[in-house]
Amino acid sequence: MTEPSIPAAPQGATGILVLADGTIVWGRGFGATGSAVGEVCFNTSMTGYQEVMTDPSYAGQIVTFTFPHIGNVGTNDEDVEADSPHALGCIVREDVTAPSNFRDQKPFDQWMAEQGRIGLSGVDTRALTRRIREAGAPNAVIAHDPDGNFDIDELLAKARDWAGLEGMDLAIEVTGHQTKIWDGDIWRLGHGYAPLDNMDSQTGGNGKRPHVVAIDFGAKRNIFRNLVKAGAKVTVVPAETSFSEIMELQPEGVFLSNGPGDPAATGQYAVKVIQQLLETDMPLFGICLGHQMLALAAGAKTVKMHQGHRGANHPVQRVGGDWDASEGLVEITSMNHGFAVDGDTLPDTVVETHKSLFDGSNCGIRITGKRAFGVQYHPEASPGPQDSFYLFEKFVSGLG
Repeated sequence: MTEPSIPAAPQGATGILVLADGTIVWGRGFGATGSAVGEVCFNTSMTGYQEVMTDPSYAGQIVTFTFPHIGNVGTNDEDVEADSPHALGCIVREDVTAPSNFRDQKPFDQWMAEQGRIGLSGVDTRALTRRIREAGAPNAVIAHDPDGNFDIDELLAKARDWAGLEGMDLAIEVTGHQTKIWDGDIWRLGHGYAPLDNMDSQTGGNGKRPHVVAIDFGAKRNIFRNLVKAGAKVTVVPAETSFSEIMELQPEGVFLSNGPGDPAATGQYAVKVIQQLLETDMPLFGICLGHQMLALAAGAKTVKMHQGHRGANHPVQRVGGDWDASEGLVEITSMNHGFAVDGDTLPDTVVETHKSLFDGSNCGIRITGKRAFGVQYHPEASPGPQDSFYLFEKFVSGLG
């Protein structure tokens, strides 16, 4: 195979993206210096770049933002989904400008540097997005050197040697490692995440909140906040927590969180636990990776997607018949996944409840005869903005 010619570095280039097929993309580096290897994906959201960068589901990925102006509102300590960023880096069209927002605490480029994440600006992100759509999400190396000195052969070899996300269990790398009571709450302007004035107001004032054990495969914080908002008490446990350890906590329901990597790989230890929970008729609710592993536990299969679904504008239709009276209604959803449940492999015991109107892929299931359901999208991300909060209410109201 003939290697693509390497374009000369334009004047002022301090950043580079080297794809495994030899494609070179030059730009202006910002944030941390150095290099990182991962899968390049694209995200179509217009806002929420800080939430994207800190979402554990983006572990192992370099995010191309299709919206050209990223960084305009700066960063703050509240708009994060984990203790630290998990996306390896980001690619943007325009240079990061000075922030303009009353909640800003720090410019995005400074935040990226402090968090050890590499940014690349000045890139034709539309062309890169088309490249991903046509050829699939590539393995690549993103690098930043203020002097513009790059060993391209070394970076290319690094991109080609990376094994890719298929077969990779990343949940074990991003999960928390201790069981803990979730004591956070929903955000309010001027109060941040301060507790609600009356924590029992949504439970009829009786002080009894149904207990949900949330298995953390790389969960976003806002999921836990929405479970609390819906009326639950939440205990978070690590990804490898056993069935017996979960049952010792006396849950009234178990939540299966989102997370990164290949669900089949994480399922090597998680699926057996989920199957044991199903045998006890434990109420289960899964989101994204949790949804995929619930499907695996029920006998379905998952597949690596060509380009994945990532953004805050994905239309999903409810198709579940008796699962919900509002069959046919369309929700605007937020998504972030590179793997999907193969709808053709759903057994007779599983009903498809939601599907993507972009490509018809599976976006929701329920298991007949069990109190168990899952969705591929992220209701906690509040697109719509409240189209999907009913899922948390449905889960929590059915406990006890």
